Amino acid sequence: MGSTTGNVAAWVTEAKAYPFKVEEAPLWQPEEGEILVKNHAVAINPVDGLLQKKAFWPLNYPTVLGQDVAGEVVAVGPDVTRFKIGDRVLGHAAGMATGRKQDNAFQGHTILKINMASELPDNISYEKAAVVPLAFSTACCGLFQDQFLKLQYPTEPRTPATGSTVLVWGGAGSVGSNAIQLAVAAGYEVITTASPKNFQLVKKLGASQVFDYSRPTITEDLVQALQGKTLAGVMDCIGVSATPICAEVVNRSEGSKFVATVKGGFATPPEGVEVKSVFGTTIKDNAVGKAVYENFLPHAMRVGNFTPAPEALIMGKGLESLQAAVDRYAEGGISAQKLVVTL
Repeated sequence: MGSTTGNVAAWVTEAKAYPFKVEEAPLWQPEEGEILVKNHAVAINPVDGLLQKKAFWPLNYPTVLGQDVAGEVVAVGPDVTRFKIGDRVLGHAAGMATGRKQDNAFQGHTILKINMASELPDNISYEKAAVVPLAFSTACCGLFQDQFLKLQYPTEPRTPATGSTVLVWGGAGSVGSNAIQLAVAAGYEVITTASPKNFQLVKKLGASQVFDYSRPTITEDLVQALQGKTLAGVMDCIGVSATPICAEVVNRSEGSKFVATVKGGFATPPEGVEVKSVFGTTIKDNAVGKAVYENFLPHAMRVGNFTPAPEALIMGKGLESLQAAVDRYAEGGISAQKLVVTL
């Protein structure tokens, strides 16, 4: 669809409205600390379908959804010197937190905060880059924020080994594949879980050991693997059924008694074990955003020490392809892939 304003969006016109309505949108102007990006690829997350169909989160309708973008800078805020027009970038569109329509991904042009955006090297395609932001932010929230695991920051070149170990439950998924790489770059050994078909994938990302999460002995397997090690905490990238197992492993291991999880709401953990849910956009409000999106990620991608993961599965081109892509997550069966639409 064409536009006289220069922008088009996949609108959710009211709570639980279906399908998206592809129509004109304002061409947003970046303010201080912001850039305007012409989107070349956007990724879909399971939360997008829940926001559309369940309306579980307070949104200002009509609104736009989406959090993962990769594209080209077409305007910069008045104080922005880090980015210039023409730069290739990826970024986390933080509209779910800000409530602003311009801060969402499912449109032709999106406003990004500069501490939630990274320069993108020429050898990484927009489609591959689009899988990163939300999962990357979520992993960073759990690993590095003061109120979670509070690990030391990742660096490029990589930080010397700390001698501590992080358990990442669900290493082949979107959050897990980012968490493995981030923890390794921060100097931690990573032990993870995955299905056997993804063992090689998570080892390639940096995990030292991987265990089949479906084994009836998985709790004992992990406790045994952590014997003699100092646990720096757990990043639970699956939640719900996984969280009690993570809490039990923490309870029986030496070191941190903290589980950061993507989905909370399970029974009371063992005494002395803390379980806390992450919300990825919170890193825009503290030092973590700049530390990971500016100081670490662009450099690590450039030298090949950070790989956009999981693999992008292209679901079509144009905003009109978004609804089918969002609906696809509800069908399940997606493993070690993330759905992407090109624009």
